[in-house]
Amino acid sequence: MKRRKFVSSTGKALAGFYIVPRHVLGGKGYIPPSDKLNIAAIGVGGKGRVNINLSYNKGSDNITALCDVDDRMAEWARREFPSVPYYRDFREMLEKEDANIDAVLVSSPDHMHGVQALAAMKMGKHVYCEKPLTHDIYEARILTVAAEKYRVVTQMGNQGSSGDSTRYVESWIQGGLIGDVTRVHVWTNRPVWPQGIPFPKEVHDIPKEVDWQLWLGTAPERPFNSIYIPANWRGWVDFGTGALGDMGCHIMDVPFRALKLKYPVSAYCSASAKWSGFFDPDHTMDSYPAATKIHIQFPARDQMPPVEVIWYDGGILPDRPEELGPDEELGTWDGGILFEGTQGKLMAGLFGDDPTILPTSKMKYINLPEPSKPLVEGGPEGHQQQWVKACKEGYGASTSSSFAESGPLTETVLMGNLAVLSYNYTVKTEGWPGVEYPGRKKLLWDGEAMKITNFEPANNFVRRTYRGNWDFELD
Repeated sequence: MKRRKFVSSTGKALAGFYIVPRHVLGGKGYIPPSDKLNIAAIGVGGKGRVNINLSYNKGSDNITALCDVDDRMAEWARREFPSVPYYRDFREMLEKEDANIDAVLVSSPDHMHGVQALAAMKMGKHVYCEKPLTHDIYEARILTVAAEKYRVVTQMGNQGSSGDSTRYVESWIQGGLIGDVTRVHVWTNRPVWPQGIPFPKEVHDIPKEVDWQLWLGTAPERPFNSIYIPANWRGWVDFGTGALGDMGCHIMDVPFRALKLKYPVSAYCSASAKWSGFFDPDHTMDSYPAATKIHIQFPARDQMPPVEVIWYDGGILPDRPEELGPDEELGTWDGGILFEGTQGKLMAGLFGDDPTILPTSKMKYINLPEPSKPLVEGGPEGHQQQWVKACKEGYGASTSSSFAESGPLTETVLMGNLAVLSYNYTVKTEGWPGVEYPGRKKLLWDGEAMKITNFEPANNFVRRTYRGNWDFELD
């Protein structure tokens, strides 16, 4: 019998007897073991370290299993938790430690999020998964369905969704402060890793601390090169989701909530080109472009008009609004959001931070609505603890970015990448210049069916084919 079931059963059996509360026996500040969440971590270096530290909260809860395919990245965790079992293969960890795990942190590269999160949910484990939720649109849809099917508490790691500013912006927009919003600009300074380059040709020796086959996981077979790890994998199409995938779930989350968005109806883009010779483009896209501008259109919904969300990365910025003073910054150094409404404009920083009506001088005279939703204790830094507390309450407890909300958000973000991958889709033809670019059109999207309706090759990017026999099926 699992620990939690045993505690529940013995509690019922002893009903009617006087039991001294365990916190009395343990002294002030004592937390009974039954009140602690047992957390396993997949991917414990980098962001995984942050998620672990903010989740177990220095002993308020338990870290009961660790997993990483790179022993070097796991060194700190194995030193911090010397008695906790350590694994390289998450499947082995989940099987052997099943009775000791209530919830799982997934902080691995993007291409492994889907299979790891689904495997945990199928075993009834609550899941916190780093952003973007998945590598592919199909994976995001499946995880959204799985969270409800298996009745587990979920949270995506876009901590800005727990920020005060997100709730203020949502309240201001829905309160009609700038009228009907018809266009939103969102931008980032990413990528800050290699993009717009081919896969390296050099083959390096695999470090003894790294299980390269487990690291590749669902991705195509590829020789090891040290450039990929620990963090540059983000720019490679096989492993990551580029600047948009990395930051879109942070920045686009704000308008997604404020404007009650769900599935887009179309998308098109422009992107920096890569040429191997005069009018001789390289037909492969090994990594995402160095810079992109992506237009995503949404239909009318809930008495709100159609709206276009425009994404910029790689140093590209939207036109500077006339209402912004010459010495005032557009967003923040690493990104921003600009809402255009029928009665004004609203600008905010990267995660909706420091929102302001433009011109900023208006802020002195406007009656600003208070957030209609409760603020999260700790704000963005309380994002993991919000999930932990919800796990203890059980399925149905609220989190800022449950898969029910973050799944459709991730699909929208990945829709932008689908447009980028299709944009560079080329067909060799006879004559000069000998290439057609059928992907350079507006892609029409049927969200419910997860299908591009006017350019069939684009559907190849909705769901990728896994290498090997990785399981990604609902029971």
